[in-house]
Amino acid sequence: MNRLLILFAAIALPLAAQFRPLAQDHVAIWTSPDPARIYGYTPGICRLPSGRMVVTHEVSSAGKAVTPEKKPFHESRILTSDDGGKTWVHRANFDLSFARPFVAGKTVYILGRGKQVGIVRSDDGGVTWSERKFLNDTGIWHQSACNVLFAKGNVYLVMEKHAPKRGIQGWQVADLAPVLMRARADADLTDRANWTFASELVFEDAPETQMPNAFGLPFYPVDRKKVTFLVPPKGRGIAPLGWLETNVVQFTDPDHVWCDPEGKTFHLWMRAHTGMTNYAAIAQVKENEDGSMTTSVVKTPAGTPMLYAPCPGGQMRFHVEWDVKTKLYWLLSSQSTDSMTRPERLPPERWGLPDNERQRLVLHFSKNMIDWCFAGLVCQGETPKESRHYAAMCIDGEDLCIVSRSGNEHAHSAHNGNLITFHRVQNFRRLIY
Repeated sequence: MNRLLILFAAIALPLAAQFRPLAQDHVAIWTSPDPARIYGYTPGICRLPSGRMVVTHEVSSAGKAVTPEKKPFHESRILTSDDGGKTWVHRANFDLSFARPFVAGKTVYILGRGKQVGIVRSDDGGVTWSERKFLNDTGIWHQSACNVLFAKGNVYLVMEKHAPKRGIQGWQVADLAPVLMRARADADLTDRANWTFASELVFEDAPETQMPNAFGLPFYPVDRKKVTFLVPPKGRGIAPLGWLETNVVQFTDPDHVWCDPEGKTFHLWMRAHTGMTNYAAIAQVKENEDGSMTTSVVKTPAGTPMLYAPCPGGQMRFHVEWDVKTKLYWLLSSQSTDSMTRPERLPPERWGLPDNERQRLVLHFSKNMIDWCFAGLVCQGETPKESRHYAAMCIDGEDLCIVSRSGNEHAHSAHNGNLITFHRVQNFRRLIY
């Protein structure tokens, strides 16, 4: 009888009351001393063979003068944990932004940008770090702490180069070119001679980005050169279309239509800035006989250009992790729940456009990067400004370890959060069905 009562009670409860996030509990790695002016950005994470975790993140005043000298404040921090993320030690600061940590050989690296692409290394498990070295001399670069891929004894990752401005005003994601970088994993990755950079494909320059399509993109009226304001006179602006924050994957399943039997083709999955949700922008890179790499638009088996692909949360920064054990791609992204709300009717605490929701962090898996299965809600903030977003992850045995750009009720906004949080999804492979 008691069991029946419990069952009926569970059925009577709303589904939301029965549902539990996978990793709502967290450890605050960093908490802002002044949430109104100092914010946390760009968390990245990797696991060393010893089990130690290395996390990087930025602290910034986002252009606001907060120091006694009235200068903007910025620092990038390195932390380690030897107890599975329960406690953290601040090891050092480093002079790069948009950076991510990763392990290659016996060395831990952090790669990001000053203006050029830069890198630092640690040979003692993240305790001490080398001086910054630049891997090129030109350009202004962009990225986030997206994934790192190992294949054929090489390390592959993407940085994004700002092309010379083409008269585009506002947020210039139309001027970005995702550039795949490759080096031997056992080489000294602080030596620029060991890196090869792929050719540049700028969003604004690709004819396919201006072709009409039947996907409803762009979703709102968009000017190719300047910001379009959706709420007069200058509210809820949308910048020209573009792509950014790139992950790299390779399809090795011989049944996949984009599998290259020679293993020389890689695919780029990017945040699609279109005003619409749940699409990613995609491109491909092919390795040539001379070792160079060429970036181009993806083609379907029919020869049709394919610039966008279905991707839950593809409208925001997302992270892709390949799990060798299950041969599945895992996707950590932001869930949208009300992108059809009229821009002028969004609550004041919602950041940006309707497609810019940052409150819920969710997990999916896929065998092919197109067909996605929902694995669960990782965590969520209590209000629209209490964000859980721009997250990175790594595999730790049977668990997923996640770091998130987060905020609580004291946060300045959903974009400018006051926390960097660590979350652990235990036994994540049990979520497969």
